[in-house]
Amino acid sequence: MPKSFLIDTSRCTACRGCQIACKEWNELPANKTTQYHWGSHQNPQDLNPNNYKLVRFSEHLEDGVIRWNFFPEQCRHCVVPPCKELGDVYVEEAIVQDEKTGAVIFTEKTKKFSKEEAGEVRDACPYNIPRRNDQTGLMSKCTMCNERVHAGMLPACVKVCPTGTMNFGEREDMLKLAEQRLAVLKKKWPKAMLADPDDVSVIYLLIDEPANYFEHAVAEANIGPMSKKQFLATLARPFKAMKA
Repeated sequence: MPKSFLIDTSRCTACRGCQIACKEWNELPANKTTQYHWGSHQNPQDLNPNNYKLVRFSEHLEDGVIRWNFFPEQCRHCVVPPCKELGDVYVEEAIVQDEKTGAVIFTEKTKKFSKEEAGEVRDACPYNIPRRNDQTGLMSKCTMCNERVHAGMLPACVKVCPTGTMNFGEREDMLKLAEQRLAVLKKKWPKAMLADPDDVSVIYLLIDEPANYFEHAVAEANIGPMSKKQFLATLARPFKAMKA
């Protein structure tokens, strides 16, 4: 059965335990940080080849009160992943999807993408997730801790979360939990919503407007006309058919 995350942002305190656990489990090197220079507690500033998960900080003024929104960002492991759809046009199985878990995995074959092709694969993602290591050519992102899941363990980020923000299990169970939590939160937060639950395996429960988290909190297709990203993804399908 496919697996899913439920990330309940109403419970996130920005402890960044998930971010550190991800980095440690994947044995990713440290980044030079610039917190002092750019005026935010968020660190690093963006996802990169050495950070598959990033707790984003967003603050805005609402009715004279400063409001903080925290967003533990990671790959959404799309049910039908545009990155794979387009990647297969260039290098078959550079990006694969685990049939058992639904995890979308970037393999060593992504090194075979040219820099331009890698850019197009990133552009195909409606959440702007994949990152390329310019030194090695390898593209990378969250793996859903697929090896842990196959061994019967929770993803590292879920295992360490102290507040119940991070949840993981069978997709059907996570969707049910998401609806239950949404019903509770709407009583206090009428803008509460689930972000693209039918299309992704990482379902975010938001209690504020998506734009008050950050620009890629929901898929671009849901907030405006088809962008270059969705356009490239749709182009992949006929090319794949021609190659078959």
